[in-house]
Formats: sequence, structure tokens, C-alpha cells
Amino acid sequence: MMVTIILALFATTLIQGMVCGAVYDYGAYDSTRDNFRPGTFPDDFIWSTATASYQIEGAWNVDGKGESIWDRFSHTPGKVDRGDTGDVACDSYNKYREDVQLMKAMGLKYYRFSLSWPRIFPDGTVAGGVNQAGVDYYNNVIDELLANGITPMVTLYHWDLPQALQDRYGGWVNETLVDHFNDYADFVFQTFGDRVRYWITFNEPWAVCVVGYGLGFHAPGIQDSGNSTYLCGHTLLKAHARAWHSYDQNFRRDQGGQVSITLSSGWTEPFDPDLPADVVAADRSLQFQMGWFAHPIYTSEGDYPPAMKDIILRKSLAQGFQESRLPKFTPAEIANISGTYDFFGLNHYSSGIVKDKVLTGQYPVFWTDQDLKSTVAPEWPQAASSWLYSVPWGIRRLLHYIKQHYNDPDIYITENGWSEEEADPPILEETGRLCFYMGYINEVLKAIDLDGVKVRAYTAWSLMDNFEWAEGYTERFGLHCVNFTDPNRPRTPKQSAGFYKDVIANNGFPEGAEVTAMVRSRWEECRGGPGGSNPSQRRALSSLLPSHRDVQLSDNMYNMYNM
Repeated sequence: MMVTIILALFATTLIQGMVCGAVYDYGAYDSTRDNFRPGTFPDDFIWSTATASYQIEGAWNVDGKGESIWDRFSHTPGKVDRGDTGDVACDSYNKYREDVQLMKAMGLKYYRFSLSWPRIFPDGTVAGGVNQAGVDYYNNVIDELLANGITPMVTLYHWDLPQALQDRYGGWVNETLVDHFNDYADFVFQTFGDRVRYWITFNEPWAVCVVGYGLGFHAPGIQDSGNSTYLCGHTLLKAHARAWHSYDQNFRRDQGGQVSITLSSGWTEPFDPDLPADVVAADRSLQFQMGWFAHPIYTSEGDYPPAMKDIILRKSLAQGFQESRLPKFTPAEIANISGTYDFFGLNHYSSGIVKDKVLTGQYPVFWTDQDLKSTVAPEWPQAASSWLYSVPWGIRRLLHYIKQHYNDPDIYITENGWSEEEADPPILEETGRLCFYMGYINEVLKAIDLDGVKVRAYTAWSLMDNFEWAEGYTERFGLHCVNFTDPNRPRTPKQSAGFYKDVIANNGFPEGAEVTAMVRSRWEECRGGPGGSNPSQRRALSSLLPSHRDVQLSDNMYNMYNM
């Protein structure tokens, strides 16, 4: 697949020596970093798993469902590894009852899933008509969850835009979609809101806009980094705010639910913590990942982060543009978007190290706009995914940052997980994933106990192996193995499912519990992260960004996104 080939080529130009030669042990200034902390989470803490419609449902063209941009994209040769598609995926359209029993067996009381917009409105519009079979399907899923004591947490948009809206309007670069999304949101609030209390408008707008409209590695496959990327983000912010206000004004009083957005972000450490320019660059990296969407929503002043506005304006003018490539909000729009949240939805997987670097080029590119280059430490183990490194303490740093900069919100961790390579026979005893979850969940506990962060939920990605976007079925994040060569798509629990079940049953790591003893016994083995001291997993990766062409190729190397 294209992304894999690009990453393999760039792996030959690593700057591993730069990191190895540094005197810094990143994160070592935290005396609790490497220590296991026993204890339990708050009594009302939410434990969840998650999936997304296109990744698990299948049934891509049955019962009146319309085509999505991922249907079109995956059916286009060369877009997805091995030509994999989500046509059948996990067949959860037919096996949702079995999926609910997997959750029940784990002791889950919450489950995050997404609705397929084109399964409900085949052409994306109310005028085009509702597909009752799609509505019936989601009613059945919600009712099955509730009948088994599981609370649904529903995402409205997890990347599968109706293809008709892409064809008609060009997708999220066109603000006409704000109206259509609000029509869709109104319908699902009205239809399912009597039983759904947790809503997420968009999953990872960063990935939607950077990977779908900049790199083109995801649907709809547009390659316009530095232009369409920002137009997309602008539209998504307006669409989110419109839907939030719609719920707030029309449904909240009767339904009593909560609505927010899920943002993705890694944590970034400065390459030289004693160099102010690197410290500023690390924060600038966070602004381009998380602040791009968090600052307009979660701060009282609203609008884009000053760091983004200033640098993109300067770069745009230097490239001959008459104004910034970052669109402007009116004062009324800033006020309308600010405060449109009930909690902070966070997807976090990995961390990086950032060095200040002035980058120039005649072409508008999202990465050169940031004036930095990134790498990872050689001791950070790598997952099957090229972008995913295990840095447990990074999630605690990020949670504390959100507390400090975004109004101390309730934080719902809506995704966190580890990928393994596809294997035949499948690997059910996964040391890497166990170590990852041990470390990351314990760091969340530290954030609550030691830092006073109001983390209310933790969600493991994913309930089961599924279609991993451009990587197809070559990477596996699931707590349950799915056999994709068997038409029946049987599910088998992995060792990590049993571990997560024990964590849920004990609400953490209480003294005297078997799960606590098990974590203690493996802590030293896992402390460095999944894979222990395996040299093959200790690869540093850097965005060198030497030219426009290389910037386009290396965009994916800095991704700290997933699902």
C-alpha cells in the first residue's frame, strides 16, 4: 500500500542518532512516571469500548443504504492495502446481537458506536428521503444494548459521508454541508434521543481534514494540503456548533443528554526542554493538532489559536496570497462556536518529540505551516501501525494540559488502543497490547488522583478487529479477534479482553485484587512499553521536511491519529 511504501522509504533516513545523542530522558522530570500506582477509579467512572459504522457493519449496499465516500474510496484500486473493503467487514449489521453479548461478557456498561449517515439518508438529505430499514437497524442496536444494561454513546459522523454530498458539493470544503448535517442531526436526536444520553458530533476532525482533504490517504482522497485542509476544518466547526445548539434548544430539556465532539491528539515533548524555541514548537504542534478545534470550542475567547493564525498568515503572505489561507470567523461565529460542549472527547494513542525548524516553500502545505520537525525516542516501542508508539506517560501529560488550557472540562477518553500485525493463526495472547493498556490506564488513574484531572470515561479501541481504513485488515486493534476469511466472521476473545474485564470488575487496580498482583508482576517487563526491549521496535522516525514533494510524502509520518 502507498502509505506503507512511503514510510518504508523514509525509514532509511532516520535521525535516530540525534535523539540517541540527546541527554534527555523524556518525561524523567516526573518522579512518578515509571511507578505503578494501585488504586481505584471514581465510583461512577465509565468503562467503554468503541467501534465505527463503516469499520464493522458491512451490508454496504443492502436494505436501501446509500453509497458513502468510504464505499467509493475502498472500491478504487490502490487506495486500500490489498484492495480490502468494508463491504462485509465484521458483518455487524447482521451480528449486532452477538456483539452485545461480547460486551456483556466483559462487564461493559457503556458502548460507543457511530451511525452511518447514508444508511439513514441515502443521499445525505432530508429531501431525498429517510431509509426506514436503516432507522430500524439502529433502533434495534440501541434497544439490544439497553436490554443488556449497556448505555449507548453515539457518534453522528465517523468519516462515512454520503457520496452524493461529496459529488454534489465537494464534501466538507463546502459550507452547504452545515445545513445538511444539522438536518441529519435533528432527525437522529428526535428519533433516538429518548434512549441516547451521550452524543458526539464528529470523530477526529483533524483526521477528516488532514488525511482526507490534505494527504488524500483517506476518503474522499483529496490532495490539497494547506488549502482544503483548513476549509474542511472551518466547515466542521460550524457544523458541530449548529448541531450542538440544535440539541441545546430543542431536545436537551426533554431528553437530558450531553453533546460534544471528539478530538484526536498526541502529546508532544520539546526536543530540548531547555531551549525556549523547542518548548514553543512543542506547544505549536499541539495547537495544530488539538487547539485547531479545541480553542474555538473550549475557550471563552474562541476563534483559532493565535499561534495558528499568526504563522499561517505570515506563510500565506510570503507565498503570494492576499490573505491567510486559514479562513476567518466573524465575531458572531466565534461567539456561536465558543462553549458548544458538555464534555471534552479525546482520542489519544501516541506521543512525539518536536524541534523548532523554520520551513520555507512556495507551496501551501499543512506541515510546513508549523515550522517544526518531529521524531520519537528510540526506546519507545512501535506498534504494527507506523505512527503508534507506546508512551504511557504522554496521556497523563495531555490530560493535564487539557485541564489547564480548556476550562478544566470533564474529559471522556473516547479511544485508546494498540495495534498488532495480522497473523495466521491469530495471536490471542498479546503481550504488547496488555502492556499498553496496563501503562496507559494506570497513567489515567495518576491524572485523576495526582493531578486532579476530571477524567470521567475510558474507552478501549476496539471491541474487535475491524476494517482499519487505508490499512484494511492488516492491522488489528481488537480486544476480540475476528476471522475475516470465514463468511460467518466468528469472534474470539483475546487475552486483553480478559484483562480489561478484570480492570472493569475491580474499577481499576485495588490492593489485594488479582489484576493488581498481575500488573505488579509484569510492570518491570512492560515499563518500557509493549515489546519490552525488542530492538526491532525501537525505531526513531522523523519528518525531515526538506522539500514540497517530501512534505507531501512525510505528512503521514507525523500522524498521531487513528480510527
